Amino acid sequence: MKKGISFFLGLAAVSITIFLVWYAQGPIAPKPVSWDDVLTESREGGYRIITTKELADWCRKAPSALTLVDTRQDWEYRTGHIEGALNFPMEPTWWSRWRKADELQDFLGPDLDRALVFY
Repeated sequence: MKKGISFFLGLAAVSITIFLVWYAQGPIAPKPVSWDDVLTESREGGYRIITTKELADWCRKAPSALTLVDTRQDWEYRTGHIEGALNFPMEPTWWSRWRKADELQDFLGPDLDRALVFY
């Protein structure tokens, strides 16, 4: 009787392990994001969305009061970016923002009396 129970427990443990490995290696399909999702997240996160025209006006009027942060990957930044923008690669997920919060604080430095624009 003990051999039968041990066999089934072992089989269950192997099956669960195989399933978890298969599941962890499966493709991750991101949820499609709508414009309403972007606006909701901006309100909840305490930041606002600006247009490219507003950004261009701001860059012309007070460029020193503004820090542009390009959050694309290094290779994307190297292919072209807004003049004066700094590169801080970060994926657009809450996990990435949480994980890189300290690194971002160090990157931006102590002077927080300027507007930050992430794109």
